Amino acid sequence: MAFIAGLAFAVALTGCDGSMGGDESHTINGSVHVAAGKPPGSVGTVNGSIHVDDNAAVTVAATVNGSIHLGAHATADSVKTVNGGITLDAGAHVAHAVESVNGRITLREGAEVSGAVANVDGEIALTAAHVGGGIRTINGSISINGDSHVEGGILVRKPSSSWIHVGNDGPRIVVGPGSVVQGDLRFERTVRLYVSDRATIGTVTGATAVPFSGDTPPG
Repeated sequence: MAFIAGLAFAVALTGCDGSMGGDESHTINGSVHVAAGKPPGSVGTVNGSIHVDDNAAVTVAATVNGSIHLGAHATADSVKTVNGGITLDAGAHVAHAVESVNGRITLREGAEVSGAVANVDGEIALTAAHVGGGIRTINGSISINGDSHVEGGILVRKPSSSWIHVGNDGPRIVVGPGSVVQGDLRFERTVRLYVSDRATIGTVTGATAVPFSGDTPPG
């Protein structure tokens, strides 16, 4: 799957020792902080988090073991982590993909991702956000709320034997009031799909949508 491409970043970084050329924006062990006003460039670490300040800009933000946080109105070309969550604060914009293997992905009010939002494990939560390239997961639950707009549909893939979670009844997918999902909603595994009677969605394959009224679904 496309978001596993983040693993290639791990291979590239682990061939280096310490910081890269004395540039604190690339390191092996440690976190990276990007302040507003700095010329945009790539930032990366293997064991550490990345924090991009409000109104700051980067090209690629990538880590292996750590979270990534884009502040309000920050911008990036792409954001990738293997083990860690990703948060886009209000008005943050990512030009391409947001990808995590194991981690929650949160898009807050006005956040925008022009490409796909994808993970294997961990909730994907949108609040009044926009995704242009669809949402993809295997085991993650999805919550689309607050008049969010998703283009490119939703795909929940069938897990391989190594990714199966025993003892649950599948990811919980919620499309809340005022939200729009354009494109197909395709489910290759069992899910619990709840769709507000004030939401708009495309064709559903592989699941039966349970309609609900009010702000939240039952359960």
